Amino acid sequence: MQAKNISGLGRETAASQYERMTKTPVSKLIIRLSIPTVISMLVTNIYNLVDTAFVGRLGNSASGAVGVVFGYMAIIQSFGFMFGQGGGSILSRQLGAREPEKASRTASTAFFGALTVGTILAFISMFVMDSLVSFLGSTETIAPYAKTYLTYILIAAPFMTASFTLNNILRYEGKAFFGMIGLMVGGILNIAGDPIFMFALKMGIAGAGLSTCLSQITSFAILMSVFLRGSTTTKIRPGYIDLSLVANICATGLPSLLRQSLSSIATIILNWQVRPYGDEAVAAMSIVSRVSFFIFAVALGIGQGFQPVSAFNYGAGKYSRVRKGYRFTVLLSESLMLIVLVIVALRSGQVIGIFRDDARVIEIGTRALRLQCAALIFLPPSMVTEMLLQSTGQRVGASLLSALRSGLIFIPLLIILSLTRGLYGVEEAQPLAYVLTFLPAMAFAYWMLKKKMPAEDSPQSM
Repeated sequence: MQAKNISGLGRETAASQYERMTKTPVSKLIIRLSIPTVISMLVTNIYNLVDTAFVGRLGNSASGAVGVVFGYMAIIQSFGFMFGQGGGSILSRQLGAREPEKASRTASTAFFGALTVGTILAFISMFVMDSLVSFLGSTETIAPYAKTYLTYILIAAPFMTASFTLNNILRYEGKAFFGMIGLMVGGILNIAGDPIFMFALKMGIAGAGLSTCLSQITSFAILMSVFLRGSTTTKIRPGYIDLSLVANICATGLPSLLRQSLSSIATIILNWQVRPYGDEAVAAMSIVSRVSFFIFAVALGIGQGFQPVSAFNYGAGKYSRVRKGYRFTVLLSESLMLIVLVIVALRSGQVIGIFRDDARVIEIGTRALRLQCAALIFLPPSMVTEMLLQSTGQRVGASLLSALRSGLIFIPLLIILSLTRGLYGVEEAQPLAYVLTFLPAMAFAYWMLKKKMPAEDSPQSM
């Protein structure tokens, strides 16, 4: 009875969820789960791009400030991803193994862990603001804007980490639609709030920060309401917290933390390396980073639609469905990415000009964006392999591949190429890192699909 009370669903029973996740054709299921995730990713990135475009109207220093703070936002979000992806991977396999009570305890522990860490990060960061914006790569002219913008981001930090965790739990349950609603409403509010706060109320960059802060809090409230209404399989309650689960959740989510944290560290080092070339260069590389991530968001959303399918079916012992899902996800994400990359590569100058009408910014950004477009085609197989490893509990392999893709290859390349080729080297480092990560990713994929995973489905799954 206890398991039933904890796992009771408002709209779907645990049994019907099991049937849906293990019987629906894999390609159809991944597409169904990917659509809300892709929409969520696109909306989130659209409002990031809108932020960049509106702030660009305030000048190069303000535009550079958003890029500088974006690196720290990613660090804050990385803890939400760690608890969300770690807890989500575990609870999805628990649901696949028909253990809903354990899944609820995992979800609760992950959520309150993320909320606590976000609060601690915000509290500490408030006291070291000056040193922090300098460390993040601000120039003297960018720093005042960065401090103003960062203040609002820190206010939202606990809600931000908790929201990312809630969204990932929903995805791993197979209920990405609810996560899409929360992120979409927050994103739309941010897009609408930017012109109101920045220009109508004459708040400048403080308005951009306030708009982002309010949108994050709104998204959190909507996502939390899904659990409070009983629309999920797992339940989040303080009484379900189990501290003995924290280590396993963090270890399983470590690849996400490494991916986000190393990417943030790489962004900070990128800001250091590009800082001698002026605010125009900082602004240009900031714009390129956001545009590149927007392009990649489509493939990333499809990969995130694959994760619950992989975890749930791996937990259920249906290994053939995991293999089919992996192959389908790589093919679909590569195909869609190629279409977008060709369009953006042909219009790189115009794309950069949308965000900052400055000849030097456009010149630097155009070359960097074209290089990114040429190399991003190598990224989907690496990303899907990493998600396969993480969703099936292969923590060491997932962590190593994540570290290679996010920083261990890129950071040394960035330092070496910036010293030998100047600004051109800064532009070339990330694309080259994508290419070099492809081969180890394929080696991990072969190991997992051919060597590690059982060749036949588990008899209990029949």
